[in-house]
Amino acid sequence: MSDTLRIIPLGGLGEVGKNMTLYEFDGQRILIDAGLAFPRDEHLGVDLVLPDFSYLEDRPLLAIVLTHGHEDHVGALPYVLREVEVGEVLATKLTLAMVKSKLDEHKLGASTKLREADPDGEGVQIGPFKLEFIRMAHSIPDCVAIVIETPAGRVLHTGDWKLDHTPVDGLKTDVGKLASMGNRGVDLMLGDSTNAERPGMTGSERLVGEAFRQLIPMRTGRILVASFASNIHRMQQAAEVAIANNRKIALVGRSMRKNMGIARNLGYVDIPEGSIISPKEAMDLPPSEVMILCTGSQGEPMSALTRIAYGDHQNVDVQRGDTVIISAKPVPGNELRVHDSINRLSRLGAEVLHEEIARVHVSGHACSEELRTLISLVRPKALMPIHGEYRMLAAHAKLGRDAGIPASGIVIAENGSVVELTPRGVKIVDRINAGVTFVDGLGVGDVQDVALRDRRRLSEDGVLIVVTTVSISDGGEIAPPELIARGFGDNEELLDELRDEADRVADELAEDGITEIKLLQEHMHDAIAKLVYDRTRRRPMILPVVIEV
Repeated sequence: MSDTLRIIPLGGLGEVGKNMTLYEFDGQRILIDAGLAFPRDEHLGVDLVLPDFSYLEDRPLLAIVLTHGHEDHVGALPYVLREVEVGEVLATKLTLAMVKSKLDEHKLGASTKLREADPDGEGVQIGPFKLEFIRMAHSIPDCVAIVIETPAGRVLHTGDWKLDHTPVDGLKTDVGKLASMGNRGVDLMLGDSTNAERPGMTGSERLVGEAFRQLIPMRTGRILVASFASNIHRMQQAAEVAIANNRKIALVGRSMRKNMGIARNLGYVDIPEGSIISPKEAMDLPPSEVMILCTGSQGEPMSALTRIAYGDHQNVDVQRGDTVIISAKPVPGNELRVHDSINRLSRLGAEVLHEEIARVHVSGHACSEELRTLISLVRPKALMPIHGEYRMLAAHAKLGRDAGIPASGIVIAENGSVVELTPRGVKIVDRINAGVTFVDGLGVGDVQDVALRDRRRLSEDGVLIVVTTVSISDGGEIAPPELIARGFGDNEELLDELRDEADRVADELAEDGITEIKLLQEHMHDAIAKLVYDRTRRRPMILPVVIEV
C-alpha cells in the first residue's frame, strides 16, 4: 500500500471563493467542499464562476464532504455531480438540508446519496480515509472542521471558523477536541486564512444583536436588514428585536425565504408563526410596525435590495425615514456594487447603516490571535494556508513560522498544486491545470475568452451594424447600405459621415463588380472601422450584414 497522500486544491487559494480540495490516497479520492464564486465586473454575461474540475471527470470520488453551507463551499455541488461519479455526499444536518434543496432544484436529489455527519459522534471510514468531525463556530450553524487520517498521516482541514465564546446557539468551537487532536498528533493543517492579516480577535455574533437592540427601537420608519441568506443567527437576532418592538417580519428574496424555512423546520430558528407576514402585507402596515429581512448585501444585480434601491421591486419600496442595515462586509470585488446600492438608497431618503459606521456586522473568520491559538492547540508539524488571497496566505504562513513550524513545513500552494504528505514530510511535487469554469445561463464551461472579450468591447464601445442588400436578379446591384448603432453614442454628424462612407464603399464595389458576400463584408468592415477609429479612437464591434435578394 502507498504511504503518500496527495492534496490538490482546485479552488480557494489566491482568491476568496470557489473552495474545493481533492485528497487522493492509493488511487481513491474524496473531495472537501465544492464551492463557487460570483462573477467580477470583467466577466460580462457570466452568472457563476466554478473551479475547473475537469481533472475529476475520469476519476470517481468516494465522497464529497462539506464543511458548511455557504455558497463558496457548496454552490458548485450540482455541477460536479453532473460530470463526476460520486459515491455519496456527507455534511452536517443543516448543511445537508440546504444541499438537498439545491439538488432538488437541479433534479439531482433522487439520484444523490446523502449522509449526515455528526460532530458529536464517532468518525466514519470511507475507503482508506478515516474522517472525524470537529464543531467550529462560524457565521452559519453546523460548521465543522474535518480530520482526515490515512497511513500517510493525519490532516486537519479547518473549514471556515472563529473562536466565538458566546455564539447565538451556544455551540462553541470545540477547543477541547482540537487540543485532544493536537495531543494525538497532526501532521498537516490546512487552515482558513481570510482574516490572517487582521490583528486581535474576531467579535462574537452577539455583538451584532446588541447593535440591533440599540439601533432599532429609536427608529420610526421601516427597518430593512440585508444579509447573506445563510446567516441564520443574524436573521434570528434581527427577528427577536423586531418582535420585542412590535414589528412584523417580512422575508424578501428567494434564498432568504428558502433558508429561513429550512432553518425553522429543523429548529435552528425560533420565530413565532404569527410574526411573519408577506411583503405585500408589510407595505400595507404603518412603517413603524415593519421589519424586512432581505438578500442583496453584496449589491448583486437581481437581488432584492438592489431592486428595491432602484425602485424595481414589485412589492417593496423605500421611503424617507426608513432605515436600511447592510449587515455584511462586501466580498472583494463587490465594493463598487455595494456602494452604488448605498448611494441609491440614500437618494431615496433612507438612512443606511453599514459596518463602517455601525457595529452591524462581525466576520465569521478567525483573526490573527485566534489563528495563533489554534496553531498552539493543534501543534501541527506542517501548515498549508488555504481560503484566501495570496497576501492572506502569506500572513498565515508567517504566523506558523512565528509559532515554531519549520520553513520546510510551511506550504504556500496555488490552485492546481499537487502537495504530497508522507511520513517523511510534506512538499509540492507537481501541478495540474486548475483554472475556472463559467456558467452562462444554461451553459456550463462554454464561455471562452473570446466571448468575454467581445462582451467587453460591446459594453465599452458599442456596436455598429452595416446592412447591405445585393440584388442577384439585377446583376449584382448593391443598394445603399443602412447603418444601425447601439451603445455608440448619439453623434449624428459622425453617423452621417459613416453612412456616406458606407455608400462610397458600396458604389466602389458595385463599379468593380464585387458581389461575393465575404469580400463585401470585409471591405465594409475595414472602411467603417478605420473611419471610426480615426474620428473617435474607439473600436466598436462592427458587424457587416449582406442580404441577397
